[in-house]
Amino acid sequence: MSVDNVPPNWFTSEMCQGTGKKPLEIYMFIDPLCPDCWALEPILKKLFIEYGRYFTIRHVLSGRLASLNLAKKQKHESLANVWEKTASRSGMSCDGSLWFENPISTPYAASIAIKAAELQGKKVGLKFLRKIQEVLFLEKQNISDESVLIDCALSVGLDVEEFKNDLHSTSAAKAFQCDLKITTEMDVEEIPTLVLFNENIDEEGLKITGCYPYDMYVHIIHDMLGFQPDPASPPSLEEFMQYFKFVASKEIAVVYNMPINEVERELKKLLLKQKVAQVPVKYGTFWRYIDK
Repeated sequence: MSVDNVPPNWFTSEMCQGTGKKPLEIYMFIDPLCPDCWALEPILKKLFIEYGRYFTIRHVLSGRLASLNLAKKQKHESLANVWEKTASRSGMSCDGSLWFENPISTPYAASIAIKAAELQGKKVGLKFLRKIQEVLFLEKQNISDESVLIDCALSVGLDVEEFKNDLHSTSAAKAFQCDLKITTEMDVEEIPTLVLFNENIDEEGLKITGCYPYDMYVHIIHDMLGFQPDPASPPSLEEFMQYFKFVASKEIAVVYNMPINEVERELKKLLLKQKVAQVPVKYGTFWRYIDK
């Protein structure tokens, strides 16, 4: 989930009320190769828009999927099958044929690259994470290939020379090891997992493993806060596109509670105004905002 270039008329008023520490902290345990983590993107966007003023989120790389022996042919077949099922179930396209055509050779490389990107700031680190998920799941690119990682770094505005150095630095490796340590300490065994903490330091975090309907996450946030805040209203669709830049019809459908056919009808209005471009993928459609 990218969080840059914020249209101030909705973000500032709705999400930045008050300057104090936010009452909830969410640890999100992910692996960049995990299709279920990708499938959570629509829900994360909706939570961010409606309740982002109440929580901070910290992405932790668990390395769980990366530990698989990816060299075995049957493992590739199994992973391809999981990807296809996840895409058809979730509406977030991911093309399992990557595992036959361009399999990931060294899965840890992507995690190290994310930590290298984060050394230039958390916001750009999140943009980089989203970008490598896009090129992996939609374009079937090998995100363990350094040239692919460098292209992603360039596209999200990282200092590429600094990124290249950090890719092979002890700083990025140590940051990844720190994430693995947190994964072990919080006893996270599956991904995606969210662990929520409130301001009461005596209370244990609440752990949610897997993907659930949006309302369950809202219920948990209300429970952790101890009250039921009203959700903030989403921005206009054009502002949403301007902010997130590249999104699936499914992401828009979840955020705006609209059926896919209605989403695509609205996006086609922006297409006619040359505000967005349509990007067909294996499952469904993505839309790219056109910066003038």
